[in-house]
Amino acid sequence: MTERKPPGVSFESWVDKQIRESDERGGFERLPGFGKPLPHLDRPYDETWWIKEKMSREQLSFLPPTLALRKEAEEALKAAAEAPSEAALRRILTEINDRIRAALAAPPEGPPLNLVPFDIEEQARIWRARHGS
Repeated sequence: MTERKPPGVSFESWVDKQIRESDERGGFERLPGFGKPLPHLDRPYDETWWIKEKMSREQLSFLPPTLALRKEAEEALKAAAEAPSEAALRRILTEINDRIRAALAAPPEGPPLNLVPFDIEEQARIWRARHGS
């Protein structure tokens, strides 16, 4: 749409003409979701739907920093348990322990952290027992 609305033509009829011409050229057929029903039509209207969709698409969450760190610690412990090597386990737990120690030194906003650094030696012992090393 490079042309400007001509003077004397109502905005609505000019827009309708642009849409009709684009449709005739097949301009809408290549759009994602063409021919598919609109998602979430059965749900009540939510003013922040677009924010929630974007956060879901980009895998973002809005948690207080302490809850986000708790979640990261939980995921790190799981990743460490499934680590391909003991060295990988130690790297994963060292990184999350550094973040936990930093949060304990300067408590972030949100509910209490309720975390202590993981005992890497204990987790390595459990990993070795599980993997037969």
